[in-house]
Amino acid sequence: MNEVEAWLIWLRAPNTGGARLRRALMRFESLAEAYRAGASAWRTIGLSDEAVQWLKLPDGSRIERDLRWLESADNHLLTCDSPDFPSLLQRIPGAPAALFVRGDPITLWQPQVAIVGSRNASPGGLALARDFAATLSRAGFCITSGMADGVDGAAHTAALDAGGHSIAVLGTGVDLVYPRKHDRLAARLQQHGALISEFPLQTPGAPEHFPRRNRIISGLSLGTLVVEAGVHSGSLITARLAAEQGREVFAIPGSVHNPMARGCHRLIRDGAKLVENAMDLLEELAPLAAQLAADLRSRLDDLQTLDTTPEPTQISSRPRESGDGALLVLAAMGFDPVDIDTIVDRSGLTAATISSMLTTLELDGAVAMLGGSCYQRVGFSTNAAPSSARKSR
Repeated sequence: MNEVEAWLIWLRAPNTGGARLRRALMRFESLAEAYRAGASAWRTIGLSDEAVQWLKLPDGSRIERDLRWLESADNHLLTCDSPDFPSLLQRIPGAPAALFVRGDPITLWQPQVAIVGSRNASPGGLALARDFAATLSRAGFCITSGMADGVDGAAHTAALDAGGHSIAVLGTGVDLVYPRKHDRLAARLQQHGALISEFPLQTPGAPEHFPRRNRIISGLSLGTLVVEAGVHSGSLITARLAAEQGREVFAIPGSVHNPMARGCHRLIRDGAKLVENAMDLLEELAPLAAQLAADLRSRLDDLQTLDTTPEPTQISSRPRESGDGALLVLAAMGFDPVDIDTIVDRSGLTAATISSMLTTLELDGAVAMLGGSCYQRVGFSTNAAPSSARKSR
């Protein structure tokens, strides 16, 4: 039995959970070794009789299906003992032991903002979700949410429409789409981001799964923005978890007559940061994003030096687009005018690489060239050149 097969067996053991799997890894050199240790050893890490019975006689057909699923280039299993497991998520209490991923796993290392809110958001709330998601995406952030109706779906779609990346954390197996109406959105997320879940393949949705997945949404993100939420909304659970994880929590105020604004008002009273536009978030999160971009750069450097085929538990695909390098440049630029030498110092990239990326970003309308050979992100300075002028250069 190899390690990948052992992981798939353990992840399907009933009522096992991330804590017990991490305990097994601490006690044994690997999960394959833990599996070979037998029932008496399994019970010492707190496994139930049901879990022990499963490990004694696992369903081989399910494991075979899981292994076949992993053969696809877009399908991955990231385990907590892998260097490719997202660093921010690794730090939270109750972190999952593994993630099933459809899409590009390197997206999970990008600086992320979670945007969550009501499934029954008002037209104004949906418009706000789209506006914040698009602006944050153009500023270099990946938008993370839960692919639910309402605010979640609006945020994912706006981020993708803006040419950015987005991640959906699911309360089902990643091979299922819930709600079914989001089939096309799921396909776009797989192509320009990722769909992820801690639940094994073919796991159906259940009421208890969705609050549980919220800790992953907040745990992957530098900050969580609540757009609209009732006082009993699951979005407040995500916000509470973000605060407990030491992450920033933001909320948009609304009309006192809008019941979907009451959850946001409660969050603000409890200490969430009131925001009126995306710049409020960017000012708070830019320094944190720059640090995470440095971690991403280090991991990309590691990937570029690999000359062997990684195991299926590792990231098995390079970034599919040049957007990851552009993300590093945008993070290194910050929000003030900056010259190329400063970007070199902050990013570690060569001047030639940065110059090429700045040209591309300028043509895309993401940055503008100012006087004195300085550059600045478009939308953060009244001195930025208009779009027509940038494209005519």
